[in-house]
Amino acid sequence: MDRSRAAVRETYERIGAHFSKTREYAWPEVESFVADAPTCGTALDIGCGNGRHSALLADVADRVVGLDASRALLSAAAERVGDRTALALGDAARLPLADDTVDLAVYVATLHHLPSAADRGASLDELARVLSPGGRALVSVWSTAHDRFDTSEDAETGFDTTVDWTLPGGETVPRFYHIYAPAEFRRALDRSGLATVSFEISSGNCYAVVRSEGKGP
Repeated sequence: MDRSRAAVRETYERIGAHFSKTREYAWPEVESFVADAPTCGTALDIGCGNGRHSALLADVADRVVGLDASRALLSAAAERVGDRTALALGDAARLPLADDTVDLAVYVATLHHLPSAADRGASLDELARVLSPGGRALVSVWSTAHDRFDTSEDAETGFDTTVDWTLPGGETVPRFYHIYAPAEFRRALDRSGLATVSFEISSGNCYAVVRSEGKGP
């Protein structure tokens, strides 16, 4: 299987329209994070998909940017969020925003699709770069604590795998994942330009609220 970023983009171009139809509701963890956030200037949704979380951010931010690598998913997002969000085709490892410009960010269910440790590390550093002083972000990844995997949340390292997506008609499309051990995810955050504010495991996912190191409390 081709594990380049281009291959990941192609996967979501192929499944995007169907994938969007199965992703109607915001995650409760994201709802709680946004509900606790103060009103702000600019919010960012990395891996915005069909815009379900961008819509939440639009309730608390003056400006929302939704970024995704898939044109198919951005098309679905445009129908959902209208002019409430500025949508951008882009790479999570090279965010098209200036330094210190994002007050609030959501980065869920996307980091684990980046195909190399270097890409994932670069993406976390990019998030740190764009966060403003005092800005916060919620980052989530699939973890070894998920009951789908015969592993333990106490594992020190995770693993790469593929999870098939089944399209109408029965065609299966493999999707790349890096499944993080919680301890490994903590180490990745510690090595980045981010500081961890809080960390939890919920429904087999790791969730971290982070800020940019040295930019705020």
